[in-house]
Amino acid sequence: MVSNSTSPISKPSSLRWKILRRALLHPRSSNSENQSEICLNQISRKTRFGFNLIPCNSVNTDDLVEENSDCERSSFRDDCFCYTLPVPNGPKLFIHKRVEDCVDLNDFQACNRYGIDNTGLVCQWPSEDVLAYYCLLHVDMFRSKRVIELGSGYGLAGLVIATVTDPLEVVISDGNPQVVDYIQRNIDANSVSFCGTNVTSMMLHWDHYEVPSISGTFDIVIASDCTFFKEFHKGLVQTIRCLLKEEGPSEAILFSPKRGDSLDKFLVEVKDSGLHFTVTEMYDNEIWRRHQIFINGDNSWPNYDKDHCYPLFIRIAR
Repeated sequence: MVSNSTSPISKPSSLRWKILRRALLHPRSSNSENQSEICLNQISRKTRFGFNLIPCNSVNTDDLVEENSDCERSSFRDDCFCYTLPVPNGPKLFIHKRVEDCVDLNDFQACNRYGIDNTGLVCQWPSEDVLAYYCLLHVDMFRSKRVIELGSGYGLAGLVIATVTDPLEVVISDGNPQVVDYIQRNIDANSVSFCGTNVTSMMLHWDHYEVPSISGTFDIVIASDCTFFKEFHKGLVQTIRCLLKEEGPSEAILFSPKRGDSLDKFLVEVKDSGLHFTVTEMYDNEIWRRHQIFINGDNSWPNYDKDHCYPLFIRIAR
């Protein structure tokens, strides 16, 4: 007999199966929904603010439209957030995102059609915030450079670079066409802040990494939390190798949690491709300080776990 109670020592995998079992057997049961919510609270590592490195707040897009003609009014499925960058003069970025927990059949149809995952629509992942914060602290690294972000989600890091570092060009890419639509909206919403930098969106699949128009043209490739799915490792490595310019210094900057053996297997692919890499655990005092707070049980990030939540800093070069 299978008990409906949830033991404190239940493994996360067991709790996930319980949620799926209840959803299939009792799809309309309020009791099933309550039990599933209890299970989710025990296994979910989802956080609303992550490391909370860049202050942000929800905004009314009707007000933005009046101030900026390039802004669009959000649909009922969208939210808009204002990020105030912690640098002199405090420039603001407006990021349109999908409303949390708002998923429909079209999302999965797009995934099946293009052989991609749907993580870019789920939320703003904490590693992206860390990447964006790192870029703010290392402005000179990107000045007058050509930069491309891979697996960008809503594009926060790429937009930060375009706004404060005076790069020559920024391409913000993703393999999901729905995500790319959001990226383009976010570029349009912030275009007045780019000071002449050429900023474009692009749909880029890592299994189609040889794109003649951009191959070998970038000084810096950036990405965050893109190493989780092992089936994409080889394509991601080959994409990085293809995009980095061959003459002169160039490098890829990634932030990614270990997530079991996923990152280690990705780094094996990097080595096998002939590229070189370094991995740094403690790369910023403030991020490390907040990591220690979460490790000690801060309730703002439930079930925080270093292996799954704390992004390591990876640099890749030829």
